[in-house]
Amino acid sequence: MKIALMHYTAPPVVGGVESVLAHHAHLMAKAGHEVTVLAGRGERFDQQIRVCTLPRLDSRHAGVLKVKALLDKGQVTSAFDQLRNEIKADLLEKIRNFDVLIAHNVASLHKNLALTAVIHELYDQPGFPKLVLWHHDLAWVTPRYRRDLHDGYPWNLLCSPWPGAIQVVVSEFRRKQLSKLIGIPQSFIRVITNGVDLDTFFKFESYTVQLSEQLNLIQADPLFLLPVRLTPRKNIELALRIMVELRNEFPEAMLLVTGPEGPHNPANSAYKQKLLDLRKDLGLEGVVFFLAEETNDFIPDEVIADFYRLADAILLPSREEGFGIPLVEAAFSSKPVFCADIPALRELGGEDVSYFNLDADPVMISKNITSRLKSELTSRWSRRAKHRYTWDSIYIAYIAPLLREVRT
Repeated sequence: MKIALMHYTAPPVVGGVESVLAHHAHLMAKAGHEVTVLAGRGERFDQQIRVCTLPRLDSRHAGVLKVKALLDKGQVTSAFDQLRNEIKADLLEKIRNFDVLIAHNVASLHKNLALTAVIHELYDQPGFPKLVLWHHDLAWVTPRYRRDLHDGYPWNLLCSPWPGAIQVVVSEFRRKQLSKLIGIPQSFIRVITNGVDLDTFFKFESYTVQLSEQLNLIQADPLFLLPVRLTPRKNIELALRIMVELRNEFPEAMLLVTGPEGPHNPANSAYKQKLLDLRKDLGLEGVVFFLAEETNDFIPDEVIADFYRLADAILLPSREEGFGIPLVEAAFSSKPVFCADIPALRELGGEDVSYFNLDADPVMISKNITSRLKSELTSRWSRRAKHRYTWDSIYIAYIAPLLREVRT
């Protein structure tokens, strides 16, 4: 599909809408669409994404500012008509070959009403792309803008329903405001929130991103981390049995075991195979992952640190430890810890981690883990945000279906 994204400006101009537009463009291009950004000011920020600058789209273009100064006083002059005609000529040359135009804030704000008027004039004519109006802000419900808004044309375009256009807002709050403002049911307005790119936010190593995508770890809810070597004293089989029970409460729960085979005992190879067989017997394939299966290479400390940030909790069922560095690393990562009640780990964690008896039934261990995860507000919010407010999840759940609807 050929998609045009429109805003007054585009990156590297810094702004909230500009950032959202760039993320949308990246996601759409990654999904195989042909994406062009139409803006008054900006530069190419991705080799897969074309940026077409039409200076009169810019809210700070000299001609636009001159017209806006008059409009803010309630004066619609010939200068507005001239600017509108110039923008129309600019757009007609560029817009015809697109399947969809996604206009960010163009029908929401009064920053360039000549542009708003042009889109409104053209959007329902034959050959014009399907129009999606993406509303971040709403001038008519913002007190600081009210003195610049007046009755009649063109200000009324910002509080009109634009029949046939797809309406998108960034929150339920905005949906209620827009519904009341333009007089259409809330059900006619889509909510597609903004998000965060986890890889960038956490500064993940490229190898972390590769492994995470390969194992689909972002879909885990929650993701448990077991950062140990594959040796019998780490008691990894108990972790697998705990996972079976946890999946009753958390159907999307996953476990990542990061370590290779222990290097000093030939029996560790047999232990690894025992774990793989147990995983199969317990029906945990696609649920429990061993990095030792994915690579024989050394996993850098930076990548392991990334997995601490990505994980939701640390699980340590070791039978014996001399110290227990994963507890310290978990502390620095602000992750809840569930570990065996053995002297070294008790000495480290004190009263600040959750312990379980090695002889306890995995059902009871699972219940204790579930109780803490469901009661900890920060942990609960973190898990919800990771699955609801990352750009990848937003694209899959909301933006891709929107584009499929436009295509049909």
